[in-house]
Amino acid sequence: MTIEVPYQPLPIDQSDVRYAHGPDSAVQPGVPSGETVEFDWNDSAIYPGTSRKFWVHVPAGYSPAEPAALIVFQDGWWYLDPAGEVRGAIVLDNLMHRGDIPVTIGVFVDPGIFPGAEEPKNRNTEYDAFDDRYADFLLDEIIPEVSKRYSITADPDQWGICGGSSGGNCALTVAWLRPGRFRRVAAFLSSFTQMPGGNPYPELLRDTPGKPLRIFLQAGHRDLHWNEPERNWLANKLRVAAALAEAGYDFRLVLGDGGHSPNHGGVLLPDALRWLWRADEDRRPARTGAYGTI
Repeated sequence: MTIEVPYQPLPIDQSDVRYAHGPDSAVQPGVPSGETVEFDWNDSAIYPGTSRKFWVHVPAGYSPAEPAALIVFQDGWWYLDPAGEVRGAIVLDNLMHRGDIPVTIGVFVDPGIFPGAEEPKNRNTEYDAFDDRYADFLLDEIIPEVSKRYSITADPDQWGICGGSSGGNCALTVAWLRPGRFRRVAAFLSSFTQMPGGNPYPELLRDTPGKPLRIFLQAGHRDLHWNEPERNWLANKLRVAAALAEAGYDFRLVLGDGGHSPNHGGVLLPDALRWLWRADEDRRPARTGAYGTI
């Protein structure tokens, strides 16, 4: 089937660009709103001493008798804020109402802080690291709290994870290390260049047997250091996309204008979720192998 895309002139100035949100990012008449419940989490064993909030968005169509799909968003409030760039709960409500995605519970998790500390933020420690800690934090601490209250499917093909900037690194790392749980990834403006020891993914994707992941990437043409030889945000994302292509992954890259802003990723979120949960046959990587530990 051929899809005709309306003509849109390209801006000459690629730095100062803002994308307009579509209708799925706004509250629509006749679309029932889900319930969003706020939680505090102050007892982390994996990140001791941290405090954070997380929010659970339960769709209007949820029934305990039918386990729901799950998507976890990093930078919880930024991605939930109905007046922000992403508007995650509004997008989920609209897409579920249209039948574009299954009934899905959204979990929006803030990064941890150390209350009263001189440097209170733990965001980069949690999101940029290439290790198991954040995956274990979700699977051992946050998601069990959600599962106590709501019925969530055990099918990993119905579990997604989303984030932007360092949260985009985090989303891919969680799915990479736990593909037996998370298999749908949306990573916007990923800050791969900030990962300790450098961006591991081009080499990993070349040398590791394929994993059953479906990955949506977004990059900004004027992201940080876009035309510099070191710490180039744009170049690192393109290297990851190229490695995914060469490894035969089911992935999509959307390259836009503008800088390191959540605007474009937020505008793309409805289409990203539709693409990630599309009903056509899963394409697996050409190379096969173990999917890793759960």
